[in-house]
Amino acid sequence: MIIKTPSDLTAKVAELKAGFSGKTQLLVSLGTCGIAAGGSPIAAALRKHVTEQGLESKFEVVDVGCLGLCYCEPMIEVKAANGKSLIYGNVTEEQIPAIVAAGADKVAEGLQVQATNIYYPEDQEKPEKKVVQTRIALRNSGRINPEKIEDYLLKDGYQALAKVLTKMKPEEVCQQLVDAGLRGRGGAGFPTGKKWQFAAAQPKGQKYIICNADEGDPGAFMDRAVLEGDPHAVLEAMAIGGFAVGADTGLIYIRAEYPLAIARLKKAIEQATSYGLLGKNIFSTGFNFTIELKYGAGAFVCGEETALIHSIEGKRGEPTFKPPFPAVRGLWGKPTIVNNVETLANIPAIFRKGAAWFKSIGTPGSPGSKVFALAGKINHVGLVEVPMGIKLRDVIFELGGGITDGREFKVVQIGGPSGGCITAKNLDTAIDYESLKALGSMMGSGGMIVMDEDTCMVNVARFFLDFTVDESCGKCTPCRIGNKRLFEILDKICAGKGTPEMLDQLEELSNVIKDTSLCGLGQTSPNPVLSTLKNFPDEYKAHIFEHRCPAAVCTAMLNYIINDKCIGCGLCARKCPVNCISGTQKTRHHIDQSKCIKCGVCMRTCKFAAIDRK
Repeated sequence: MIIKTPSDLTAKVAELKAGFSGKTQLLVSLGTCGIAAGGSPIAAALRKHVTEQGLESKFEVVDVGCLGLCYCEPMIEVKAANGKSLIYGNVTEEQIPAIVAAGADKVAEGLQVQATNIYYPEDQEKPEKKVVQTRIALRNSGRINPEKIEDYLLKDGYQALAKVLTKMKPEEVCQQLVDAGLRGRGGAGFPTGKKWQFAAAQPKGQKYIICNADEGDPGAFMDRAVLEGDPHAVLEAMAIGGFAVGADTGLIYIRAEYPLAIARLKKAIEQATSYGLLGKNIFSTGFNFTIELKYGAGAFVCGEETALIHSIEGKRGEPTFKPPFPAVRGLWGKPTIVNNVETLANIPAIFRKGAAWFKSIGTPGSPGSKVFALAGKINHVGLVEVPMGIKLRDVIFELGGGITDGREFKVVQIGGPSGGCITAKNLDTAIDYESLKALGSMMGSGGMIVMDEDTCMVNVARFFLDFTVDESCGKCTPCRIGNKRLFEILDKICAGKGTPEMLDQLEELSNVIKDTSLCGLGQTSPNPVLSTLKNFPDEYKAHIFEHRCPAAVCTAMLNYIINDKCIGCGLCARKCPVNCISGTQKTRHHIDQSKCIKCGVCMRTCKFAAIDRK
């Protein structure tokens, strides 16, 4: 069926609703994380059980994207037609009969359900719970089959596009985004509506809409989850953007390391085109819009919009000085809008519900919600989408479940290698663009890496600089050479070869790199160094003046010592990979520090706590 008018879309949705069986759905999370955790065999076993037991009239097995509960994959959600649902985590094939037998009315005997604290502001009133997720960008992820456009249509899919094309003028579309206050979710938070207005103001002619799906921050996987779980939301938003600025071509720049997202995007584009929702004369308005995929090779710098554009053009992925901005002169020299995946995923909801609705969520300066990828030493690793203005403490300890193994919280790194660390004293900071910037960090794309008391902050700064050095395009000297020098200094400090002068050198060089680098990569790369210097000066001093790593992480300054608890069992000596432990039976053994490679096998092996790490 080709949908030619909004009435056709309404009729199609009515047809789909009429054919909705009312069965209880068994939703199996099959994003990348779910598949990696063994979700595919669970889905196959679930289908087999339903068929063998003759339960096809009561249950429907649905493959969905990631719900964000990555810490408990494989996962099954049992969802009744009345909306009641139960979520089971860490599911095994042996548990399937009990889960199906219990349905959505009661918890399967012997199993526990997962609490989500999620609400969907388009569908529900806000619950009374103080700390909840607020799903806008992730509205459909984990709730629909991303490979069936019909599921998206049943969730008000393409209604926003129909409204925009048939009831609004391009300038009204841009203004509604301005009024909503949507800020870019992939970096410094530039207002999306203003960016669209700049491109719309350019003379008529060829223009482009680019979706930046080149997600490269360590520990970040928000955009991947959206593309795998709700690809049509991005396609619909790009078409809306094309109408607003006068573009008829969209491109999705996605790294080749996302094969599942690529496959689902391809299918979504084919389906939308077959329905007439992409292509020529959409909704019989004369508006044409097509979308194609462009693959990146995984260069971090290509997340910067001008480097991304050069990569699409077949050139080296190097940034260029701005202005002119891409909205004025971008791909092939034509006006170009570049928005990241999460930014685009918010747009259909804004046009369905209105600017005032969106602005009622979050804070006046940072409206809406933000998706974060929780990683590191946190119990509930995965995705959360929270209203702007929520406290860091609530994200980490309420939604994130706190620190693993009962350890103490030390810092959270927000914004990936471009961000900075936030300590326990600032846990009550509200999450918004300005507050994070004031702490020497940044929102970035939304990676949130949590670290515990056993983390060495000098080594953390070294890790992020190592990443930046590898990912620098090398075009400008401050980034190419300056970051290399920063890394070398940190490497010496971690190796116990630091000098007092290096403290001043780190700060001075960091500020020079920030002030003189060409693009955002170099301008923000020293942030981890400056924030750790500011918040943990004593750790730097211990490394330099005492040749000691307080967290016992930097192996060059680390010694394993056998203490008086040793009973001479010889187990550590037998397990040592370099044979550096000597001693006779039932006597205290000794470690030859000149041969020790600091692997820690001896300490992990010892059953009597007879080995200390100093």
